[in-house]
Formats: sequence, structure tokens, C-alpha cells
Amino acid sequence: MATTRLDIEYDGTSFAGWARQPGHRTVQGELERALAVLLREPVALTVAGRTDRGVHALGQVASYAGEPAPTRSLNALLDADVAVLACAQAADGFDARGDARSRTYCYRLLHRRERSAFERARALWWPHRLDRDALHECARLLRGTHDFTAFTPTETDHVRFERDVFGAGWDERGDVLEFRIEADTFMRHMNRVLVGTMLQVAGGRRSLDSFAALLEGRPRAEAGPTAPAHGLYLEGVRY
Repeated sequence: MATTRLDIEYDGTSFAGWARQPGHRTVQGELERALAVLLREPVALTVAGRTDRGVHALGQVASYAGEPAPTRSLNALLDADVAVLACAQAADGFDARGDARSRTYCYRLLHRRERSAFERARALWWPHRLDRDALHECARLLRGTHDFTAFTPTETDHVRFERDVFGAGWDERGDVLEFRIEADTFMRHMNRVLVGTMLQVAGGRRSLDSFAALLEGRPRAEAGPTAPAHGLYLEGVRY
């Protein structure tokens, strides 16, 4: 049987996350519904990175066993907040999750005195003190292999807490700062807790040494708050 790859983008504001959930609108549920209409059979998607409620995606990848569907027809069956960018046959047995070598996420921060009417669901508004040098130093510390136990909820299904971070850094575009991180895999809330904790360092409420110590497998209670979901984007997947 053929294997198909989907490349997808979505605005996560009105979704209860990626994963199918009875009684809730999810990205997976909407896509599987549209595919079933066009292919005239049920479709089960495998995704590269499951996103939580409110998290966006610019470069999500999914796969399924079956023939491709016309992209224009798929998008005609989907609401405006989710779009299929490509739907094409992949190598036999391609698995969007298992074959991925890394994922890249971006967290957007609006740093200015006044809020934005346009960025309200796209970036975290942060009118507070922000030491940019501290942010850059935190990002530098993330590169390499670390134990990220402190950056995921205590109640978790994860059994491995070490992650390989291939790159991490902050970029500035006008009033918007973007934290970009590439790693082999991510744990639930990991990026959002990283951002919440880095903001403590950048605000003078936590030392850089304290942040570094968290990368040695400290308890979740010692890290900072979980930053809101609406600033986070799955930017891409590397194979």
C-alpha cells in the first residue's frame, strides 16, 4: 500500500490541540474527516510532533497509509485556520514521527510597552524588564545533551528525560523576539517552561547559575512558569 506525506500549517487558537479527542475540535480530527471524504475510507494520521491546545504550526508533517488526495480538494473541506501545503506519495513505510531526525520550535515574544491588536494570539506580550544578554546566555547553555526533567509536568508518560539540543538562540525582529530551538524530540510543555524560566532570568528574578542547574535533572517545581501556548509554533521537521 502507498504511503502519503502531508505538510500542514495551522492556527492553533481554536483547536483543542493536534490529537483526536471525542467532543473536541482538533487538527487531527479535521484532517482525518476531510481525507475520509475524498478517499472514501477511514484514515489514521501519524504526526511528527503533537501540539497542545493553542499552539500553532508552520511546518507540521503527518503520514498515513493510502493514496494522496488533491491538495485543493482537501483545503476546500477544511476551515480557514488549517491548510494542507502538500499531499504527496512518500517512500514506502515513511513514518512522520519515527523517521524524524529533529523538530524545530519557535516562541514569539512581543516586547514593548503597549499591547498589539494584531499579535494578541500570535505572540506573548511582555511589557516587563528584559535583559537580552541573559536570554542569549540561557540559549547558549541549552545546546548539547541535558536532562530536562525540570521542564515537563511531574505527571508524565516520558521515561527518558535527556534530549539532544542541536541549536538554540534568540533573534530580534523589531519589537518581536523569537526563541528558536531544534532538538531530537521534545517533552510536553518543555519549550513553554523553558521560555517562562528564561524570562525569570532576563527579569532579574533568577540567576544564570540557577538556570544552568535545572539542566541537570532538577524537579519541575524548581523551574519557572509555563509560558502561554499562543506564542509557540512548530516551525519545521527534519528528516
